[in-house]
Amino acid sequence: MRQEKIEIEDDAVGIVCPVYAVELPFMIVDFMKKAYIKTDYFFFILTCGYGYEVSLRHAEVAACERGWDLKYGNGVLMVDNYLPFFDMDEEIRKLPGKNVEGQLDAICADIQARKERRVKLTTELKEQMAFYHKTHAPKVINKNMALDYTVNDDCIRCGICAKVCPANNIEVTEDGVEFSDHCEVCYACLHNCPQHAIHLPKEAGTKQFRNEHVKLDRNAELSIK
Repeated sequence: MRQEKIEIEDDAVGIVCPVYAVELPFMIVDFMKKAYIKTDYFFFILTCGYGYEVSLRHAEVAACERGWDLKYGNGVLMVDNYLPFFDMDEEIRKLPGKNVEGQLDAICADIQARKERRVKLTTELKEQMAFYHKTHAPKVINKNMALDYTVNDDCIRCGICAKVCPANNIEVTEDGVEFSDHCEVCYACLHNCPQHAIHLPKEAGTKQFRNEHVKLDRNAELSIK
């Protein structure tokens, strides 16, 4: 992701990423701008807490700008971990009903069969894209967002927050935790803090969430079971 020169060539190439306020993450947009991808079958899978059609259209537009023909796009409905609006206890309670494993099985089967699936750009969808981009994205996706995070006295300066941050936006010193101005707003630091010491100005609940298949070891290395 951080390499300046990225060249990928294969019979099938895809991007799997989360959605933030129906927009693509900053680092995915940056990756697409500098990557060279050559494939006969390009696919895009989005993970989100609710509808992904608007976000998928953003992905199609971004792919088109790079000259990539997006053959297949889909989404996986999971927990919505946007803490200002969603209580993790409630989201976790609803998770079994979303049948995540079933969604993944269906998507994998589609990709193996090289099925094509695109989002039709309707007038309604164009209006939704413009609306969310104007009203939601500026409030949610902001690289300065972490500057408003607070760290309470429960912090033990273990450094896990800095290690799980995909943007290298956190530094832990003897004086405490310092946030910089290139946050991805993924909330990995908040959800993985073992002391639950990092907080937003507003939170809908008190529980953290980490996918049950993802393990965090003592060295703050993430692995998938």
